[in-house]
Amino acid sequence: MTVTQSAPVTSGASTAGRRPATARGCHNPPPHPRPTGRDRYTISEVAEHTGLSAHTLRWYERIGLMPHVDRTHTGQRRFSNRDLDWLDLVAKLRLTAMPVADMVRYAELVRAGESTFAAREQLLTAHREDVRQRIAELRGTLDVLDYKIDIYGDARRASERC
Repeated sequence: MTVTQSAPVTSGASTAGRRPATARGCHNPPPHPRPTGRDRYTISEVAEHTGLSAHTLRWYERIGLMPHVDRTHTGQRRFSNRDLDWLDLVAKLRLTAMPVADMVRYAELVRAGESTFAAREQLLTAHREDVRQRIAELRGTLDVLDYKIDIYGDARRASERC
């Protein structure tokens, strides 16, 4: 897929040559499914679909995290399916605790086009390592919780026998 200045990279479902997120088992359905046959949404519809507030959507646009959002002749925002795909990706990046500055940098790189593939790969690779380290820390924390829960469960069962 050729990425133009205003076209974001999607979360995977429509990207040629890549498996959709659902094939990897990591896609959570949006709070509300998209209406079929539509490609223009108001900010309130997008807020309802994504669970983000209209204020957050405007902020994303203001800081450069959202690509150019089309507007009607009266100036009202009209989001496209591509915008919703981008917001799905942003939501996943947020879940991984990617700093907003890095998300904005990634958005800038996407808008800059194909010449930034290496920089995008580097940014995402570094972030993936951070995520893997946090997962390892969380697994260790989960082990401690399991251990403590087992101790309390054993103690509760012992006291119930007495």
